[in-house]
Amino acid sequence: MAHFAGLDVSIEETAVCVVDEAGAVLMQCSVETEPEAIAAALAPFAATLKRAGHEAGALSPWLHPGLLALGIPVVCLETRQVRAAMSAQRNKTDATDALGLAHLMRTGWFRQAHVKTDGAYRLKLLLTHRRNLKRKFLDLENAIRHSLKSFGVKLHKVGRAGFEQAVREACAEDALTAELMDCMLAARAALWREYLKLHDLVVKLVARDELCRRFMAIPGVGPVTALTFATAVDDPTRFRRSRDVAAYFGLTSKRWQSGTSIDVQGRISKAGDPDVRRALYEAASAMLTRYKGQTALKTWGQKIAKRCHKKAVVAMARKLAVIMHAMWRDGTIYADRPHAEGTADTAATVKDRKLLGAHA
Repeated sequence: MAHFAGLDVSIEETAVCVVDEAGAVLMQCSVETEPEAIAAALAPFAATLKRAGHEAGALSPWLHPGLLALGIPVVCLETRQVRAAMSAQRNKTDATDALGLAHLMRTGWFRQAHVKTDGAYRLKLLLTHRRNLKRKFLDLENAIRHSLKSFGVKLHKVGRAGFEQAVREACAEDALTAELMDCMLAARAALWREYLKLHDLVVKLVARDELCRRFMAIPGVGPVTALTFATAVDDPTRFRRSRDVAAYFGLTSKRWQSGTSIDVQGRISKAGDPDVRRALYEAASAMLTRYKGQTALKTWGQKIAKRCHKKAVVAMARKLAVIMHAMWRDGTIYADRPHAEGTADTAATVKDRKLLGAHA
């Protein structure tokens, strides 16, 4: 008889529940959140354990590979679907959550979440902290601008290079304010210095990566967008079709349909990684507004922009996700028109032009 386990993971303890094919509870316990401890709790069912499920969370990148290495047939579950399935529970505890996860494993009504490789998570961490430093830097700068408005000082026309000098000149006659601003400016300078270190590291990593360099051949796609997309997808073969990538990152419309009287087409779902969606949006905006050349994708976006600029940028971001995944999957390069020199890249170029035409 096959058995199924549910693991409700928290920082200190993990609730474990094992059920059989009929749904009868065979074991419920709590163990330390360590792969070895969980494997020891499931050891009596090692020969018959078919699936053990845990919800995707902060510990998943560490816990999931650890359990697989110990021979546990573990499955990482998509958070949204698990939350919807658990919403019918009257009482929510760690034990009942583990029981619910075990029943999801037994019935097969679950969607598996992709657990990225260790290298992908490290690059994701680099991008996340780079973004965090920049946000904190801008928060400090905006706080300085706002506080000086009380004295009638307006800094909205001052660039980043002359910002510090303008603030010091504005506070030169007030000793208390000058000392306060000196601390804020020192913190601002430190954040910017460390941000530049992380940004330089991103640029160096992208320069050494052949895939990211191919992505950057697309107008508007820079180092951050290329690395963000590559890190988030991790494995292109996990998507059966390139257009599934756009839906995975929340760039497709939501739909609410029931019977013949209700059929509402909503805005984009905004599911998935918001950093990828933001990066693709910025790349599409750069192609549409800053790139001086003309591509098939830009021409297509300009037609939509006549009705709504923001919708055009979102539509182009969706197309970019499709094109970048197809380039990765097929090993092609981006070329809206044939290369002038007509070298050995001709076959890849023609294939990519067909790809672009199919998706644009």
